[in-house]
Amino acid sequence: MLKIEAILQPSKLDAVKDALLEAGIEGMTILEARGHGRQKGHTEFYRGREYTVDLLPKVKIELVVTDDLKEKAVQAIIGAARTGRIGDGKIFVSRIDEAIRIRNDERGETAL
Repeated sequence: MLKIEAILQPSKLDAVKDALLEAGIEGMTILEARGHGRQKGHTEFYRGREYTVDLLPKVKIELVVTDDLKEKAVQAIIGAARTGRIGDGKIFVSRIDEAIRIRNDERGETAL
């Protein structure tokens, strides 16, 4: 099993969510986040004063999939989130040792 974490622009959330559902991936957790990568934020003017906005709004999607669905999930996220500009986001993939469904103590891939 693998955990896929994707950090992306909030405007791409619906497209990524739909692409994942179309790829057969139903379980996901979506979190609002703030942060920055290489772009380091930007400056804005508000009421005549300049402010530095260094933590930009982002969305984090977390999903745990079986090994055979990894590439399908990654390609769905890339296809829906890519604009080709700085700030498109990142995808992190890590191994999950065990998953346990709390309701009935199912373990492993059946718990997904």
